[in-house]
Amino acid sequence: MNNGFVKVAAATPKIKVGDCGYNGAQICKIIDEVYDNGAQLVVFPELCITGYTCSDLFWQKSMLDMAKTHLQFISEHCEDKEIVAIVGLPMIYRSKLYNVAAVIYDGEILGLVPKTYIPNYSEFYEARHFTSGKNKDGYVMIGEEEVPFGTEILFNCVNFENFSFAIEICEDLWVPNPPSTSHALAGATVIANLSASDETTGKDIYRTGLVSGQSARTLSAYIYADAGEGESTTDLVFAGHNIIAENGNILSQSKRFENQTIYADIDLDRLAAERAKMTTFIPDEELSYEEVEVELEPIDFEVERVIDNAPFVPSNTNEREKRCEEILSIQTMGLKKRLEHTNCKNAVVGISGGLDSTLALLVTARAFDKLNLDRKGIIAVTMPGFGTTDRTYTNAVSMIEKLGCTFKEVNISEATVLHMNQIEHDINIHDVTYENAQARQRTYLLMDFANEHNGMVIGTGDMSELALGWATYNGDHMSMYGVNAGVPKTLVRHLVKYFSDTCEDKELSDVLNDVLDTPVSPELLPPKDGKIAQKTEDLVGPYELHDFFLYYILRFGYTPTKIYFLAKMAFKGIYHKETILKWLKTFYRRFFSQQFKRSCLPDGPKVGTVAVSPRGDLRMPSDGCVREWMNQLENIE
Repeated sequence: MNNGFVKVAAATPKIKVGDCGYNGAQICKIIDEVYDNGAQLVVFPELCITGYTCSDLFWQKSMLDMAKTHLQFISEHCEDKEIVAIVGLPMIYRSKLYNVAAVIYDGEILGLVPKTYIPNYSEFYEARHFTSGKNKDGYVMIGEEEVPFGTEILFNCVNFENFSFAIEICEDLWVPNPPSTSHALAGATVIANLSASDETTGKDIYRTGLVSGQSARTLSAYIYADAGEGESTTDLVFAGHNIIAENGNILSQSKRFENQTIYADIDLDRLAAERAKMTTFIPDEELSYEEVEVELEPIDFEVERVIDNAPFVPSNTNEREKRCEEILSIQTMGLKKRLEHTNCKNAVVGISGGLDSTLALLVTARAFDKLNLDRKGIIAVTMPGFGTTDRTYTNAVSMIEKLGCTFKEVNISEATVLHMNQIEHDINIHDVTYENAQARQRTYLLMDFANEHNGMVIGTGDMSELALGWATYNGDHMSMYGVNAGVPKTLVRHLVKYFSDTCEDKELSDVLNDVLDTPVSPELLPPKDGKIAQKTEDLVGPYELHDFFLYYILRFGYTPTKIYFLAKMAFKGIYHKETILKWLKTFYRRFFSQQFKRSCLPDGPKVGTVAVSPRGDLRMPSDGCVREWMNQLENIE
């Protein structure tokens, strides 16, 4: 249900200090609101039933009794609701006062988790009232129920795959070794933090970093609920800074100084996939946690999480430009090292006037500059054939000239016709033999040019083409170093655009912009009316879809059903669901059947979190069967 997502909330009620009845009513009101909005876990601030700023009122038995009474009231209010609420209150246990979080579900109090680290510095003096819960475990009677008490309690939602949560309280996050580290190693995928963090200048930035960092280190979702308006302002102000993070990413964050309820859809599958893949995330078998089962039933809700339809490309302009420069640097340094190691002073690049070969040439030029080599050592070869158009040819020639490379031109038409005759293939039959003969002829020429000039053939093919097997085996599939092997097609475009935008040569920039405007094509079929007759995306599908599929298949190992679910959200209003399903089937078929091409790839640098190198990220059998994956897709209505 909901494809591995669960909706959670962090809420800051407006409270009255010491008025447990009022505060309990506000908490119940928010529980109803978040439940109506589809959330199934809501976290409230530290000591929210009484207020955090009660100070010596915490010693008043009347208030402690009222806090427990209204905890039971909140619990009864949650009966017959498929939602877990976590609230804070003070509680006596074995004659000492503890700052605890109470876990409530369906009319029951399932557990009490005390705060471990008690701050007693600067504006904090909690040790005046509270005792650390470290190494304190047992049971507390609330009404007629014995409730587990302790810091090492794991709450397992048995009807949700991968949904287990644990709790730490405020200061626990700020210490060198937060309890949530052990919680995660014990199996918690979600951490709840009930907090009352007062506001000082700049503290919000530090706080956000702590939440983000701890969720990343523990590969967990982190729900941080902060005290806000209503607390005493005798010496402090609380801003209600609520934060929800997932593996380092901030999913939702409240506006400070406004008591807000924030929501986020947690992807439990994503967390499980990260933990399974990360060999350094090692569950600690020696941890002794009490496990409490929560029979929370999943409910249908509309997933509102924004799914980026270009996961390889940052949407923020500044971040995108930074990413482009970083990737160009990785590609450049990879090639620089290979040229240095082989003592190679020349490079051979086939230039078609398309995006991939353009990027390869730009990277090669940067590498030569880094090595202080004359760009004349870059042998840029254009090889027009049956499908070459004037537009791509002109762009190729202009680009080579503007970059100061050595220009070579060999028309492959005559040699291809000869080859067709040799294998007794009718030149008028424009089939795969006709197309691949041209691609192999070009590679044959590049390799010979490399021998002639004691150079190295630089591969131009990108990662998206490799994923689909959209390359001619032993044709454009082969090179001596593939600088684009780790770059998806959707990112190739942005890299070329970035180079164009930052280039000082306006004429070169104009050429690059025209390359960007040219349809993606191998140009292996004769033009129609002088224009490109063969558009790649008409044949294999839109690269923006394939890159989306590639990202979620390799990065997280998601099922076809979940990828289809995510793609429908990401491309809503762009592609019909039938179109998405059609190309998803194409992707799976080609991805499995074409592994043999990836199994013998030339070297090339990894640039992002996804790569298809057989020596690195993708150790996949060439004979893997796609049937089970296709069966899932066939069963989608």
